[in-house]
Amino acid sequence: MRTARLAALAALLVLPAIASAQSATVAATATVVTPLVVTGTAGLAFGNVFQGVNKSVLFSDATSGRFSITGFGTSQVAMTFTLPTTLASGANTLPIDTYDVRSNGTNVTAGATALTVTSGVPVNANLVTGNLFLFVGGRVVPAVAQAAGAYTANIVLAAAYTGL
Repeated sequence: MRTARLAALAALLVLPAIASAQSATVAATATVVTPLVVTGTAGLAFGNVFQGVNKSVLFSDATSGRFSITGFGTSQVAMTFTLPTTLASGANTLPIDTYDVRSNGTNVTAGATALTVTSGVPVNANLVTGNLFLFVGGRVVPAVAQAAGAYTANIVLAAAYTGL
């Protein structure tokens, strides 16, 4: 009996240490933001081009190429352009030697910021209240004996959030 009392007393001495243990809980949360939407709104249209005469379209011209990106707030996006170096008409090619890409938080060319764009190399920019508008100008350089025809190529814009 005495052994049972000593065991019970020993158990009581251990209980306060266990009873004084504390714990806390915090929530783990995440909010998935709006996905990016990239839209090509207008093609870069050089119009009629004459043999041996370079033709430019400014980023601010009505025939400049245009893209819009919509997404979450003022998030940063990485944009990667695929810029063709030629337009094609069958087996014939027409060189594009220059691009001028500008961005703005509103859909106007006034005040647009010049971007240093290299085909296939990401460039970062911030959305402005969830929007970014891009304007693309360029120059074609037809040869003196450039073959007649309708020349085309695709300008591609891919965009992704950077997480910033």
